[in-house]
Amino acid sequence: MLSGSPIGVFDSGIGGLTVFRSIVEQLPGYDYLYLGDNGRAPYGNRSFNTIHQYTWECVQWMFKQGCPLVILACNTASAKALRTIQQQDLPKDNADKRVLGVIRPTAEVIGDYTKTKQIGVLGTKGTVQSGSYLLEIEHFSPDLKVYQQACPLWVPLIENGEYNKPGADYYVQLYLDQLMEQSPDIDTILLACTHYPLLQDKIKAHLPAHINVVAQGDIVATSLVDYLQRHPEMEQRLTKNGNRQFYTTIDDTPDFDRHASLFFADNVKSEYVDVREGC
Repeated sequence: MLSGSPIGVFDSGIGGLTVFRSIVEQLPGYDYLYLGDNGRAPYGNRSFNTIHQYTWECVQWMFKQGCPLVILACNTASAKALRTIQQQDLPKDNADKRVLGVIRPTAEVIGDYTKTKQIGVLGTKGTVQSGSYLLEIEHFSPDLKVYQQACPLWVPLIENGEYNKPGADYYVQLYLDQLMEQSPDIDTILLACTHYPLLQDKIKAHLPAHINVVAQGDIVATSLVDYLQRHPEMEQRLTKNGNRQFYTTIDDTPDFDRHASLFFADNVKSEYVDVREGC
């Protein structure tokens, strides 16, 4: 385990590594601990209670490793677990810790990308059904019209290494058609799942050139930079040795490492952990 006080980055699997990569690019000197709950993924079709239970177990494990700050680099966990963790779980025993998500920072700025004021949101079934993006975007940009489309087959395609093969084009086109049928005036599409950037080139190829396709990594990283500047009491607690450690809840770590290296754009060497021990 890492010594010191690393920033924790959590995802239900490996998609969060696209966000982690952007965070490391903008904040390279910090220590980090990444945890992928691959043993219980995917989260997208699970209930609110189950997602909260799994997410909170992982967050507690990261706290025990010394992380005072955890980023939920997972849209489903951010949509279905973050509010309960922040409002109910942290005040009980971890009032000095912080857990942040990916939905709010994205909702704060997504309005800057559109001219027509019409936005499409592509996400997992869980993220779409939660309505979290509708609520958050309405809060920050009430003049925007938001259309959602669940893409339940994209994560399996990506995690099985099929995302860059010709067969993936059918499913990319399928969900894009369903989204654009809701409004032809959509000019900005948000990839509201951290897996989806691996499909970004295919998505763009199936859309008119004037439509913006927005991934979350850089947005979330920029928001974290701003957060640490506004909260020096937290920033000073974090250790800065440039260390990175990867953990997964699946015991086939070589398989995790192969897939994770694609998302992180660098070699990944992980260790297996059972987050339920002691929870």
